[in-house]
Amino acid sequence: MWLPTHGPAAEFAARYLEIHRAFYARTLAPADLDDWRRRQLAAVLEQVSTGSPFYARHLKRTDLSAVTPDDLTALPFTTKAHLREEMLDVLSRPLAEALFFYETTGTTGRATPCPRDGREIVASNAHVTESWASVFRHHFGEHAPRIGLMGPTEVHSFGDTLGDIARNTGSMNAKIWPYSPVIGFQKALQLMKDLELEVICCTPGVALTLAKAAEHYGYDLRRDFAVKLLFVTGEMCTPALAHNLETVWGADVYNILYGSQEAFVVATACRNKRMHLSQTNYVVEVVDPETGESHGPRGTGELTLTMLMDGVKPLVRYRTGDAVEVTESDCDCEMPGDLVRIVGRTLDRIDLGGRRFTAGQIETAVMTGVTGSAGYQVVIERDGAGQDRLTVRLELLSGLTADPAALAGEVRARTSDALGVPVTVELSDGLDPIVSTGAFVSWKAARVVDRRTATDHETSVAQRMAANRGYTN
Repeated sequence: MWLPTHGPAAEFAARYLEIHRAFYARTLAPADLDDWRRRQLAAVLEQVSTGSPFYARHLKRTDLSAVTPDDLTALPFTTKAHLREEMLDVLSRPLAEALFFYETTGTTGRATPCPRDGREIVASNAHVTESWASVFRHHFGEHAPRIGLMGPTEVHSFGDTLGDIARNTGSMNAKIWPYSPVIGFQKALQLMKDLELEVICCTPGVALTLAKAAEHYGYDLRRDFAVKLLFVTGEMCTPALAHNLETVWGADVYNILYGSQEAFVVATACRNKRMHLSQTNYVVEVVDPETGESHGPRGTGELTLTMLMDGVKPLVRYRTGDAVEVTESDCDCEMPGDLVRIVGRTLDRIDLGGRRFTAGQIETAVMTGVTGSAGYQVVIERDGAGQDRLTVRLELLSGLTADPAALAGEVRARTSDALGVPVTVELSDGLDPIVSTGAFVSWKAARVVDRRTATDHETSVAQRMAANRGYTN
C-alpha cells in the first residue's frame, strides 16, 4: 500500500493504520474507536473553522466545543449548492498540499474541485483494499486477477484510486475507458480479449453497453472473454439489475463500492455482496430528506457525512442527496462496519398513481426476474381521465431469453402490481443512448421519460450527452 513518507500526512497514516488494522481484525475496543472518532472530529472542526474561508463563516455561530460524534445537530448542513458556490474556499489546507486534483463531472452544474492529500488517500483506499482482497480470496484464492478499469474522465479519481487498489492486491490493471476517443468500444473489447482480463470495473450502464458492443462486433461474451467478475459502481444497481447483468455476462456481479468525488469511498462490498460503511472515516447520520431531522447513525433517509480525515477538503454534515437504509451488521463476512443499502437519490423519487416511489423501487419492479436484457427505460404518461400509465421499454440481447413475449407479460404484470398503475411493455431493438448517461447525470434523466412534466435541466443535459455515446462512434 502506498504511504506518505514524511510530514504530518505520514504521522496521520501511522495513527490511522493502527486503528484500521485493529478495526478489521475486530480487536479494536469500542472505547478506542470512540476515542479515535472524538479526537478526529475535534481536529477536523478546528481545521475547517480556522483554515477554510467557507467554514469560518458557516460555523461562526456554532459552539464547536459542545459537538460530539454522538450529537452533531448543533452544526449546520453542508450542501452540494455550497460546494458549487464556494469552490476552493471550502478547502481548509492550501491546494499545494494536495497530491491529486480531481473535479466532479460538472454535467448538471458547476464542476467542483475535489483535491486529495495523503491522509485522504490512505484512509479511503484502505477500506477498498480490504474489500477487494476479501472478494478476490473468495473467488480466486491466492491468484491475483487481471483487472480492466473503465473510468469516466481524466480528472476523476476512479483510475488513480482503483489502480492503487489493484496494486495493493497484487493485480495487473489496464485502464481502458471505452468512451475515450483514443480507446473506444472496439479497442476496449479487443484488449479485454487479448489481455484475458478477469475483472471488469465500470458502471452498470457501461457493462450493458459493452455487452451490446460485443454483440455488434461479433464477440461471444462467454466464449471470447475471461471475465469472472463485474465490479460495478458509479450509479444505482439494484439486486435485480445485478442479476440481469450476471445472465448477460455469465459473471458474478458486485456492486463494489459507494462514494463520490466529494466524499471519497463511503462504503465497500463484502464477499456476500453487502455494503459496509467505512466507520473509521466518517460520522454517519441519516436525516429526514424533507425536514433535516437527524435519526442518528441508523435508519432510513438521506445519508449525511462528517469526515474524520483532516485533509485538504474535509466536509462537515454533508448532505449527500442519497436515500439510504443503514442497519447494524448481521453479516458473517470479514468486513466490519454497519450495513448500508442505497435506494437512489432523494431527487429521483417519483410520484405514480398517488404514491411516491424511490428509484430503487422502480428499477426493482421493472427488472426483477428479467434476464438477458441490454437495458430498460420507463415512459410515464397521464391519460384523459388523469390516471398515470407506465410504458416499460426493454431491450433484449439475442439468444439470451427463451421466450421474450412471455417475459414481457411477466414484467407487465409484476410492474403493474408493484407500482399500482397500468403498464405496457415494449420490446425494443435499441434504446435511446440517453440510458447510458446515468453515472454522469442521474438515474432519472437516463431511465425515465416523464411526459407529465416539462423537460428539466438534467434531462436536457443527458439528451445532449447521449448524442456522442454510441459504441460505433
